[in-house]
Amino acid sequence: QVQLVESGGGSVQPGGSLRLSCAASGRFFSINRMGWYRQAPGKGRELVAVITDGGNPNYGDSVMGRFTISRDNAKNTVYLQMNRLKPDDTAVYYCNVAFRLPTMELRGAWGQGTQVTVSS
Repeated sequence: QVQLVESGGGSVQPGGSLRLSCAASGRFFSINRMGWYRQAPGKGRELVAVITDGGNPNYGDSVMGRFTISRDNAKNTVYLQMNRLKPDDTAVYYCNVAFRLPTMELRGAWGQGTQVTVSS
């Protein structure tokens, strides 16, 4: 299985920046897609950004042009650089990965979530 450890959340003023990290560890054959989702109070979980094992990103419409997702395959870590943050970006951010077990079975895992608050 895979364990995910997230870091980098916090509070920031509008227009500021934060960088989230999510490191995967455990017993697996490979890490495939990695990504970030978020959930604001009273709302459903939504896609922020995902990145394939080949490095191809895909972004939610609301963060396009402001957020950048990247990954370090040697460290099994995915990053989310968040710039020009807005109050509407306030949410709990969750890391998500798709991975293959040594048996080649495809599984998914979620991180515990990290709070991002954008407020003046």
